[in-house]
Amino acid sequence: MSAQPLPQRIVTLEDHTSFPDMVSRIPLAARQQSGWPANDDPHSPMREQQRQLAEVGPERLRLMDEAGITVQVLSISGPGAELLPPAESPAFAREYNDRLAEAIAKYPDRLAGFAHLPLTNPAAAADELARTVGEYRFKGALISGTTSGLFLDDPQFEPLLARAEELSVPLYLHPGIPPAAVRAVYYDKLPRELGLRLSMAGFGWHAETAVHVLRLILSGTLERYPRLKLIIGHMGEMLPVMMARADMVMPAAQTQLPRSISQTLRDQVYITTSGIFTRPPLEAALATFGLDNILFSVDYPYAPNAVGRKFLADLQLPPADIAKLAYGNADRVLGF
Repeated sequence: MSAQPLPQRIVTLEDHTSFPDMVSRIPLAARQQSGWPANDDPHSPMREQQRQLAEVGPERLRLMDEAGITVQVLSISGPGAELLPPAESPAFAREYNDRLAEAIAKYPDRLAGFAHLPLTNPAAAADELARTVGEYRFKGALISGTTSGLFLDDPQFEPLLARAEELSVPLYLHPGIPPAAVRAVYYDKLPRELGLRLSMAGFGWHAETAVHVLRLILSGTLERYPRLKLIIGHMGEMLPVMMARADMVMPAAQTQLPRSISQTLRDQVYITTSGIFTRPPLEAALATFGLDNILFSVDYPYAPNAVGRKFLADLQLPPADIAKLAYGNADRVLGF
């Protein structure tokens, strides 16, 4: 079948930027301990990705135009305030967000933002979320992996969850580098940097984010914050194919929760297509989360806009469904 015309509006919401001078201010020891690769090979493909991350201007907009993307929602990629002590992280996150807002302000019709938060200081993180939503109209916040080895179900993060619910903005749960103990057991001692790749985009990232969401459900956290909205990428981080089994193994009689795992996922979690551009995962997502919970995205610069465009154009769904996927659901969830 031939590709179909794309909608006039396309919104993507897992697309990244980074400011290298900000990253360089994080102590090298903290970055190395957290597992971030050095990227000191000048011929590494990651060097080109770093260059694309830092560019928020003509090249980014040209690539968006070539793919028909109307709006990118930018988020900070790489090591950040979550690696700094509680007394230092708030000022760092504030500066990062101010600079992100300045970059977005040059192209207000094309770019929006998710806040970068000082998660080692949860009260300050809640305040920074409120500040960026109020001052800059940021669409929520993106959170990468664990903070000091803790997921968001830990009670110390409740001020942030409460504030996100109060503001009615989503938290985008993105994967992060696995903690050192997890890396040592699961991913070390593989050849040719395969352990690093397996721990991240090869598999580990997706399993970690799925665990993050399931912990928020099983701990009762999402019952305490029933209006909190979560977004996860990569076609649901494997949760669509595990929902029925999770319900079977952990039924209400064991969880002691009023909703099943699958119902809570459909009620409070939205998924994006970021980085996953084949039809079978989408079919699973449609059959479990449903179309209204799926939002198109690309994962630029880690995935090319052109590949995302081709995937969307080749879907052969009804035009009304394509419109929901391309922009309608994002406009509703993010409040555009």
